[in-house]
Amino acid sequence: MTTTSSAVSRTLILVKPDGVRRGLSGEVLRRIEAKGYELVAVELKNADDALLAAHYAEHEGKPFYAPLVDFMKSGPVLAIVAQGQNVIPGFRSLAGTTDPTTAAPGTIRGDLGRDWGLKVQQNLVHGSDSDESAAREIALWFPTL
Repeated sequence: MTTTSSAVSRTLILVKPDGVRRGLSGEVLRRIEAKGYELVAVELKNADDALLAAHYAEHEGKPFYAPLVDFMKSGPVLAIVAQGQNVIPGFRSLAGTTDPTTAAPGTIRGDLGRDWGLKVQQNLVHGSDSDESAAREIALWFPTL
């Protein structure tokens, strides 16, 4: 996994169905912009099986795969392409750890996340974890970009 250099790069950010349902999309966008990242594309989408199978391909066959896909189809997803210097590690830091109960205060998950028990996939946001993942995910969610 290659992390982003100081050059301007792009990442895919998803406000997951729990975040959209709870009306937190605007707050997530506000935090992205407040951090100094530029919004390149923003679209509310209903993800289908094909898109989610491609997006989560590396997790296929794992015990959490089917519940994750079902959750991601449970409502609209706000798909975002953001760009800026070190945007990939920067957004992942802004998002906080994947488990909202242990995410640090000041992070999206730490401030806004809820304890859903073992349903860690309901953690408000997704952010690409590398330049390679970002390029692949952006092409899936925004094929004309």
